[in-house]
Amino acid sequence: MQSVINTVKGTALGVAGYLTPVLKESKFHETGVLTPEEFVAAGDHLVHHCPTWQWAKGEEAKIRPYLPNDKQFLITRNVPCYRRCKQIEYCEDNEKVIESEHDEDGGWVDTHHYDTAGSPALEEKVCEMTLEAADTGDSDGEGAGADPDDDDDDDDDGEAEDMEQFQESGLLDEVDPSTDLAPRKEPKPKTERKWKQAEGDEIVRTRTYDLHITYDKYYQTPRLWLIGYDENRTLLSVDQMYEDVSQDHAKKTVTMESHPHLSGPSMASVHPCRHAEVMKKIIETVTESGGEMGVYSYLIVFLKFVQTVIPTIEYDFTQNFSIN
Repeated sequence: MQSVINTVKGTALGVAGYLTPVLKESKFHETGVLTPEEFVAAGDHLVHHCPTWQWAKGEEAKIRPYLPNDKQFLITRNVPCYRRCKQIEYCEDNEKVIESEHDEDGGWVDTHHYDTAGSPALEEKVCEMTLEAADTGDSDGEGAGADPDDDDDDDDDGEAEDMEQFQESGLLDEVDPSTDLAPRKEPKPKTERKWKQAEGDEIVRTRTYDLHITYDKYYQTPRLWLIGYDENRTLLSVDQMYEDVSQDHAKKTVTMESHPHLSGPSMASVHPCRHAEVMKKIIETVTESGGEMGVYSYLIVFLKFVQTVIPTIEYDFTQNFSIN
Protein backbone atom coordinates (compact mmCIF):
# COMPACT_ATOMS: atom_id res chain seq x y z
CA MET A 1 0.00 0.00 0.00
CA GLN A 2 2.80 2.38 0.89
CA SER A 3 4.47 1.77 -2.48
CA VAL A 4 1.23 2.69 -4.29
CA ILE A 5 0.98 5.91 -2.29
CA ASN A 6 4.59 6.75 -3.09
CA THR A 7 4.00 6.12 -6.81
CA VAL A 8 0.97 8.45 -6.84
CA LYS A 9 2.92 11.11 -4.94
CA GLY A 10 5.85 10.78 -7.32
CA THR A 11 3.62 11.24 -10.37
CA ALA A 12 1.89 14.27 -8.82
CA LEU A 13 5.19 15.88 -7.88
CA GLY A 14 6.51 15.23 -11.38
CA VAL A 15 3.60 17.21 -12.85
CA ALA A 16 4.03 19.93 -10.22
CA GLY A 17 7.73 20.14 -10.96
CA TYR A 18 7.03 20.52 -14.68
CA LEU A 19 4.65 23.42 -13.98
CA THR A 20 6.87 25.11 -11.38
CA PRO A 21 8.85 28.03 -12.84
CA VAL A 22 12.63 27.94 -12.62
CA LEU A 23 13.97 29.84 -9.60
CA LYS A 24 15.88 32.89 -10.86
CA GLU A 25 16.75 34.88 -7.72
CA SER A 26 18.85 33.49 -4.89
CA LYS A 27 16.99 32.64 -1.68
CA PHE A 28 19.76 30.53 -0.20
CA HIS A 29 20.20 32.42 3.08
CA GLU A 30 16.48 33.12 3.53
CA THR A 31 15.00 29.68 2.84
CA GLY A 32 17.86 27.25 2.14
CA VAL A 33 16.92 26.63 -1.51
CA LEU A 34 19.10 26.84 -4.64
CA THR A 35 18.80 28.25 -8.12
CA PRO A 36 20.05 25.98 -10.94
CA GLU A 37 23.13 28.23 -11.28
CA GLU A 38 23.88 27.84 -7.56
CA PHE A 39 23.47 24.07 -7.84
CA VAL A 40 26.06 24.01 -10.64
CA ALA A 41 28.44 26.19 -8.61
CA ALA A 42 28.08 23.90 -5.57
CA GLY A 43 28.59 20.87 -7.84
CA ASP A 44 31.79 22.34 -9.29
CA HIS A 45 33.06 22.91 -5.76
CA LEU A 46 32.26 19.30 -4.80
CA VAL A 47 33.99 17.87 -7.88
CA HIS A 48 37.06 20.04 -7.25
CA HIS A 49 37.45 18.98 -3.60
CA CYS A 50 36.28 15.39 -4.02
CA PRO A 51 37.24 14.02 -7.47
CA THR A 52 35.32 10.77 -6.90
CA TRP A 53 32.27 12.86 -7.84
CA GLN A 54 31.88 13.78 -11.51
CA TRP A 55 29.33 15.60 -13.64
CA ALA A 56 27.17 13.51 -15.96
CA LYS A 57 25.01 14.34 -18.96
CA GLY A 58 22.37 11.64 -18.88
CA GLU A 59 20.12 10.84 -21.83
CA GLU A 60 19.58 13.36 -24.62
CA ALA A 61 15.80 13.10 -24.36
CA LYS A 62 15.88 13.93 -20.65
CA ILE A 63 18.17 16.96 -20.65
CA ARG A 64 16.83 19.84 -18.55
CA PRO A 65 17.21 23.17 -20.37
CA TYR A 66 17.83 25.14 -17.17
CA LEU A 67 21.08 23.18 -16.53
CA PRO A 68 24.21 22.96 -18.73
CA ASN A 69 24.07 19.96 -21.08
CA ASP A 70 27.23 18.42 -19.62
CA LYS A 71 26.27 19.16 -16.00
CA GLN A 72 22.83 17.62 -15.58
CA PHE A 73 23.63 15.65 -12.42
CA LEU A 74 26.53 14.43 -10.27
CA ILE A 75 27.61 10.80 -9.91
CA THR A 76 30.04 8.72 -7.87
CA ARG A 77 30.47 4.97 -8.46
CA ASN A 78 31.42 1.84 -6.51
CA VAL A 79 30.91 3.27 -3.04
CA PRO A 80 31.44 0.45 -0.49
CA CYS A 81 28.80 -0.71 1.96
CA TYR A 82 30.28 -3.25 4.37
CA ARG A 83 27.40 -3.69 6.84
CA ARG A 84 23.63 -3.67 7.01
CA CYS A 85 21.84 -1.03 9.05
CA LYS A 86 20.51 -3.65 11.48
CA GLN A 87 24.09 -4.42 12.52
CA ILE A 88 24.62 -0.92 13.89
CA GLU A 89 21.18 -0.19 15.31
CA TYR A 90 20.88 0.37 19.05
CA CYS A 91 18.93 -2.23 21.04
CA GLU A 92 18.18 -1.83 24.75
CA ASP A 93 18.04 -5.62 25.22
CA ASN A 94 21.77 -5.84 24.51
CA GLU A 95 22.71 -3.47 27.35
CA LYS A 96 24.44 -4.45 30.56
CA VAL A 97 25.59 -2.15 33.36
CA ILE A 98 29.21 -2.90 34.17
CA GLU A 99 29.69 -1.96 37.82
CA SER A 100 32.94 -1.33 39.63
CA GLU A 101 33.50 -1.05 43.36
CA HIS A 102 35.88 1.88 42.89
CA ASP A 103 33.68 3.77 40.44
CA GLU A 104 31.80 6.59 42.18
CA ASP A 105 29.54 7.11 39.16
CA GLY A 106 28.06 3.61 39.44
CA GLY A 107 29.82 1.92 36.55
CA TRP A 108 29.23 2.19 32.81
CA VAL A 109 26.91 0.75 30.17
CA ASP A 110 28.07 -1.82 27.63
CA THR A 111 25.55 -1.23 24.83
CA HIS A 112 26.36 -4.45 22.89
CA HIS A 113 27.13 -6.83 25.77
CA TYR A 114 24.56 -9.46 24.75
CA ASP A 115 24.85 -8.90 21.03
CA THR A 116 26.10 -12.13 19.44
CA ALA A 117 24.90 -11.55 15.86
CA GLY A 118 25.99 -9.27 13.06
CA SER A 119 29.32 -7.54 13.26
CA PRO A 120 31.16 -9.97 15.63
CA ALA A 121 30.89 -12.71 12.99
CA LEU A 122 32.36 -10.32 10.46
CA GLU A 123 35.18 -9.40 12.83
CA GLU A 124 35.97 -13.08 13.40
CA LYS A 125 36.27 -13.65 9.65
CA VAL A 126 38.55 -10.65 9.29
CA CYS A 127 40.73 -11.88 12.16
CA GLU A 128 41.08 -15.31 10.54
CA MET A 129 42.34 -13.85 7.29
CA THR A 130 46.12 -14.13 6.87
CA LEU A 131 48.44 -12.63 4.32
CA GLU A 132 50.86 -14.78 2.38
CA ALA A 133 53.53 -12.20 3.04
CA ALA A 134 53.20 -12.80 6.77
CA ASP A 135 53.92 -16.52 6.28
CA THR A 136 56.74 -16.32 3.76
CA GLY A 137 58.32 -12.97 4.57
CA ASP A 138 58.60 -10.01 2.19
CA SER A 139 62.26 -10.70 1.32
CA ASP A 140 65.01 -13.22 1.85
CA GLY A 141 66.53 -13.58 5.29
CA GLU A 142 63.61 -12.03 7.21
CA GLY A 143 61.50 -13.90 9.72
CA ALA A 144 59.28 -13.50 12.72
CA GLY A 145 62.15 -13.84 15.14
CA ALA A 146 64.40 -11.26 13.52
CA ASP A 147 66.12 -8.85 15.87
CA PRO A 148 64.77 -5.30 15.32
CA ASP A 149 68.25 -3.93 15.98
CA ASP A 150 69.76 -5.87 13.05
CA ASP A 151 69.13 -2.98 10.63
CA ASP A 152 71.36 -0.70 12.65
CA ASP A 153 74.13 -3.33 12.78
CA ASP A 154 74.00 -3.80 9.01
CA ASP A 155 74.45 -0.09 8.44
CA ASP A 156 77.72 -0.14 10.39
CA ASP A 157 79.31 -3.14 8.60
CA GLY A 158 82.09 -2.00 6.28
CA GLU A 159 82.28 1.02 4.04
CA ALA A 160 79.65 2.14 1.55
CA GLU A 161 79.93 0.72 -1.97
CA ASP A 162 81.46 3.00 -4.60
CA MET A 163 78.55 3.32 -7.05
CA GLU A 164 80.76 4.40 -9.98
CA GLN A 165 82.90 1.25 -9.68
CA PHE A 166 79.78 -0.87 -9.23
CA GLN A 167 78.25 0.56 -12.40
CA GLU A 168 81.49 0.09 -14.40
CA SER A 169 81.71 -3.55 -13.32
CA GLY A 170 78.52 -4.32 -15.28
CA LEU A 171 76.75 -5.95 -12.33
CA LEU A 172 74.09 -3.28 -12.38
CA ASP A 173 72.93 -4.44 -15.81
CA GLU A 174 72.51 -8.00 -14.61
CA VAL A 175 70.08 -7.17 -11.83
CA ASP A 176 66.40 -6.91 -12.63
CA PRO A 177 64.74 -5.20 -9.63
CA SER A 178 61.32 -6.53 -10.56
CA THR A 179 62.48 -10.12 -10.09
CA ASP A 180 65.39 -9.81 -7.68
CA LEU A 181 63.70 -8.12 -4.70
CA ALA A 182 61.49 -11.05 -3.72
CA PRO A 183 61.41 -14.77 -4.46
CA ARG A 184 58.86 -15.93 -6.96
CA LYS A 185 55.85 -17.53 -5.33
CA GLU A 186 54.36 -20.62 -6.87
CA PRO A 187 50.73 -20.10 -7.95
CA LYS A 188 48.12 -22.01 -6.01
CA PRO A 189 46.29 -24.82 -7.78
CA LYS A 190 43.11 -23.69 -9.50
CA THR A 191 41.05 -26.26 -7.64
CA GLU A 192 42.07 -24.81 -4.31
CA ARG A 193 41.26 -21.27 -5.44
CA LYS A 194 37.79 -22.27 -6.62
CA TRP A 195 37.12 -24.08 -3.36
CA LYS A 196 38.00 -21.05 -1.28
CA GLN A 197 35.78 -18.77 -3.35
CA ALA A 198 32.90 -21.17 -3.02
CA GLU A 199 33.44 -21.66 0.68
CA GLY A 200 33.76 -17.92 1.30
CA ASP A 201 35.34 -18.28 4.73
CA GLU A 202 38.15 -15.84 4.01
CA ILE A 203 36.23 -13.39 1.84
CA VAL A 204 34.32 -10.40 3.21
CA ARG A 205 31.46 -9.83 0.78
CA THR A 206 30.97 -6.14 0.01
CA ARG A 207 28.05 -4.37 -1.60
CA THR A 208 28.69 -1.26 -3.67
CA TYR A 209 26.47 1.67 -4.61
CA ASP A 210 26.35 4.27 -7.35
CA LEU A 211 25.13 7.60 -5.97
CA HIS A 212 23.63 10.44 -8.02
CA ILE A 213 22.75 14.02 -7.04
CA THR A 214 20.13 15.78 -9.18
CA TYR A 215 18.50 19.19 -8.98
CA ASP A 216 14.84 19.01 -7.93
CA LYS A 217 13.03 21.84 -9.69
CA TYR A 218 9.92 21.63 -7.50
CA TYR A 219 11.67 21.68 -4.11
CA GLN A 220 14.60 23.73 -5.49
CA THR A 221 17.14 21.58 -3.65
CA PRO A 222 19.54 18.73 -4.45
CA ARG A 223 18.16 15.19 -4.40
CA LEU A 224 20.15 12.03 -3.71
CA TRP A 225 19.62 8.80 -5.69
CA LEU A 226 21.28 5.44 -5.14
CA ILE A 227 21.37 2.01 -6.75
CA GLY A 228 23.16 -0.99 -5.25
CA TYR A 229 25.08 -4.03 -6.47
CA ASP A 230 26.33 -7.20 -4.82
CA GLU A 231 29.96 -8.44 -4.97
CA ASN A 232 29.32 -9.82 -8.50
CA ARG A 233 28.04 -6.45 -9.71
CA THR A 234 24.48 -7.80 -9.88
CA LEU A 235 21.69 -5.35 -9.09
CA LEU A 236 20.31 -5.62 -5.57
CA SER A 237 16.61 -6.17 -5.10
CA VAL A 238 14.44 -3.43 -3.58
CA ASP A 239 14.31 -5.24 -0.24
CA GLN A 240 18.08 -5.66 -0.21
CA MET A 241 18.61 -1.94 -0.81
CA TYR A 242 16.23 -1.11 2.03
CA GLU A 243 18.52 -3.15 4.30
CA ASP A 244 21.11 -0.39 3.83
CA VAL A 245 18.69 2.40 4.73
CA SER A 246 17.93 3.49 8.27
CA GLN A 247 14.67 1.82 9.30
CA ASP A 248 13.29 5.20 10.42
CA HIS A 249 13.48 6.36 6.79
CA ALA A 250 12.93 3.21 4.69
CA LYS A 251 9.79 3.43 2.51
CA LYS A 252 9.05 6.87 3.98
CA THR A 253 11.86 9.34 3.35
CA VAL A 254 13.54 6.85 1.00
CA THR A 255 11.37 5.48 -1.81
CA MET A 256 11.88 3.77 -5.18
CA GLU A 257 11.30 6.15 -8.10
CA SER A 258 12.30 6.76 -11.72
CA HIS A 259 15.48 8.71 -12.29
CA PRO A 260 14.82 12.10 -13.97
CA HIS A 261 17.81 11.82 -16.34
CA LEU A 262 18.11 8.06 -16.97
CA SER A 263 15.91 5.20 -18.12
CA GLY A 264 16.06 1.76 -16.57
CA PRO A 265 15.18 0.29 -13.20
CA SER A 266 13.83 2.46 -10.41
CA MET A 267 16.37 3.84 -7.98
CA ALA A 268 16.15 4.55 -4.25
CA SER A 269 15.77 8.26 -3.63
CA VAL A 270 16.00 10.38 -0.49
CA HIS A 271 12.93 12.61 -0.65
CA PRO A 272 13.92 16.31 -0.64
CA CYS A 273 10.84 17.72 1.12
CA ARG A 274 12.82 18.78 4.22
CA HIS A 275 16.23 19.48 2.70
CA ALA A 276 15.69 23.25 2.54
CA GLU A 277 14.39 23.34 6.12
CA VAL A 278 17.43 21.48 7.45
CA MET A 279 19.82 23.63 5.44
CA LYS A 280 18.17 26.82 6.69
CA LYS A 281 18.70 25.74 10.30
CA ILE A 282 22.36 24.97 9.58
CA ILE A 283 22.83 28.40 7.95
CA GLU A 284 21.23 30.10 10.98
CA THR A 285 23.46 28.15 13.38
CA VAL A 286 26.60 29.11 11.45
CA THR A 287 25.51 32.76 11.38
CA GLU A 288 24.78 32.82 15.12
CA SER A 289 28.28 31.44 15.73
CA GLY A 290 29.77 34.39 13.88
CA GLY A 291 30.52 32.51 10.66
CA GLU A 292 29.17 32.63 7.15
CA MET A 293 28.19 29.71 4.94
CA GLY A 294 28.71 30.16 1.23
CA VAL A 295 26.36 28.63 -1.32
CA TYR A 296 29.33 26.79 -2.89
CA SER A 297 29.57 24.54 0.19
CA TYR A 298 25.91 23.47 -0.04
CA LEU A 299 26.55 19.96 -1.39
CA ILE A 300 29.41 19.31 1.07
CA VAL A 301 27.00 19.96 3.96
CA PHE A 302 24.12 18.21 2.17
CA LEU A 303 26.06 14.95 1.92
CA LYS A 304 26.88 15.06 5.61
CA PHE A 305 23.32 15.38 6.91
CA VAL A 306 21.98 12.85 4.38
CA GLN A 307 24.48 10.33 5.82
CA THR A 308 22.06 9.74 8.73
CA VAL A 309 19.63 8.15 6.25
CA ILE A 310 22.20 5.74 4.75
CA PRO A 311 24.79 5.40 7.56
CA THR A 312 26.55 2.27 6.25
CA ILE A 313 27.22 3.55 2.71
CA GLU A 314 30.66 5.09 3.06
CA TYR A 315 30.61 7.86 0.48
CA ASP A 316 31.54 10.93 2.52
CA PHE A 317 35.23 11.63 1.90
CA THR A 318 34.67 15.35 1.44
CA GLN A 319 36.30 18.14 3.42
CA ASN A 320 35.39 18.73 7.05
CA PHE A 321 32.75 21.32 7.90
CA SER A 322 32.57 23.01 11.29
CA ILE A 323 29.40 24.81 12.43
CA ASN A 324 31.14 26.63 15.29
